[in-house]
Amino acid sequence: MRGPLARLPVRLRLTLAFCLAMAVVLTALGAFLYTRMGTELTRAVDLDLRARAAATVSSLAQRERAPLDAGRGLIDPDESFGQVLTPHGDVVETTSAVAAAPMLPPGTTRTVTKPVFLSRHVVGIDDPARLLALPVRLPGTVAQPAVLVVGAPLGDRAQALDRLLLLLLIGGPLALAASSYAGWLLAGAALRPVERIRREAAAISETEPERRLTVPSTGDELARLAHTLNAMLARLQEALEREHRFIDTAGHELRTPLALLRAQLELATARPRDRTELEAAIRSAAAETDRLVGLAEDLLVLARTRQGRLPLRREPVSLPRLLTEAAEAFRARATADGSTITVESPGSREATANLDPVRLRQVLHNLLDNALRHSGPSGPGRITLGAEHADGVVHLCVHDQGQGLAPDMLAGPPPNPRPDAGSGGLGLAIVGTIAAAHGGRVSLANHPSGGALVTVSLPTASAQSGGAQRRSAAAGSRIGPAAVADERGAHRCGEGRGGCETDADADAEGHVHAEPVGQRGAERAGVEVRGSERGDGVEPGEVV
Repeated sequence: MRGPLARLPVRLRLTLAFCLAMAVVLTALGAFLYTRMGTELTRAVDLDLRARAAATVSSLAQRERAPLDAGRGLIDPDESFGQVLTPHGDVVETTSAVAAAPMLPPGTTRTVTKPVFLSRHVVGIDDPARLLALPVRLPGTVAQPAVLVVGAPLGDRAQALDRLLLLLLIGGPLALAASSYAGWLLAGAALRPVERIRREAAAISETEPERRLTVPSTGDELARLAHTLNAMLARLQEALEREHRFIDTAGHELRTPLALLRAQLELATARPRDRTELEAAIRSAAAETDRLVGLAEDLLVLARTRQGRLPLRREPVSLPRLLTEAAEAFRARATADGSTITVESPGSREATANLDPVRLRQVLHNLLDNALRHSGPSGPGRITLGAEHADGVVHLCVHDQGQGLAPDMLAGPPPNPRPDAGSGGLGLAIVGTIAAAHGGRVSLANHPSGGALVTVSLPTASAQSGGAQRRSAAAGSRIGPAAVADERGAHRCGEGRGGCETDADADAEGHVHAEPVGQRGAERAGVEVRGSERGDGVEPGEVV
């Protein structure tokens, strides 16, 4: 609805529509009653005229068979009148209620060969009259039949119709007003629950996101509306909490490098420094600045994902070169920590995959950063970085020799990083976000020889639209927004095919097992837990 009516309240618009509909109905009903009343009154007059004509014909037949002189009177009833006319229009006999002038013109009398009704004005009668003309043979004559005309005034009919019209003109608007008021009340009663829902929704503030609307017990459209709005409020509450967690995480992650950067700058300016000390302070400040830049990029990835727009620029990527560049980027840091990074390249040195190289570098950098943070309880450790491209799926895996992953992370970390989770929680959230954007998944497990094993399975562009997706769906895999990898794809980097080779602790089929995680608890966490085919009760947890 457009125009001025669109700015009116819904209740008023409903009432106006109801009023308009009732006006049309009442007008049509009044017109029908008026027309029907007029028809019935005319029919009653016609029946009376037929009876009057029959009585007159009978009276004429009982008279002497001698010519009738003009002026001899017919029976003169109170509400009707009549004349007997010759075929030429001359008055043979008439009632006293009408003048001597013929009630029909000569041309009409010659055409009367059967009973016919006419409505016309008669001389001597004030109101319009209803006439019945029929041929009749006078006694004692053998000439052409005469014409008997019987009439009745229509004044009573007109008065009855006028009274009915007056009643309709008075009662119609009153009925319209009463029905419109009833429509106003009904519209108000129908919209009252909507107004209550509106007031309750207006009372919900950001400080009370857990409040919900009262659902009517009627089970009608309003109840469904309340359920829908409550579901929307639940989603908004979840989004609000997610944004709060995001802000808390951003503040937590940015606080440490900013504090270190400030401390380095204050230390450099606290007292005169020589060139070597200043260069060391600048290098330390530059390192913290790089860390800030990386954190800002990671937070931007999360923010764009929440807005539903994480762009991917797929292009052929050399997996060996990608692994080597990532290892070289962290080589100095690993050496300083006493750790080593080993790259296990795919079988083919020219192995390529159609993926986003920028996002893949972010994945590897976050995984290597987490591995270096947990490279060992108190000393150096080896970090193995590997990849495999098989069946249209690229598997990237990082294995460290740290303390491994906590059982709650194996059961499925929350989809959003927590402020108390540290950089590891944020890093894994970034990795999971990028994997989901590619249509892939992240798998977490604890290696039997110690340390954590993180596997990222990413389908190539051709695999997403081809048979790999169908094969994985048939295998029952459920991996984020697209089913890509097969049943063993999460750990294929541990099968000794050029990826992250496992030690002898892996089973004969190359499966790498995680710390035991209760199946029931994992199901409550909303993640899929796959058990070993050996049936030893050890289950890896998949972050879907």
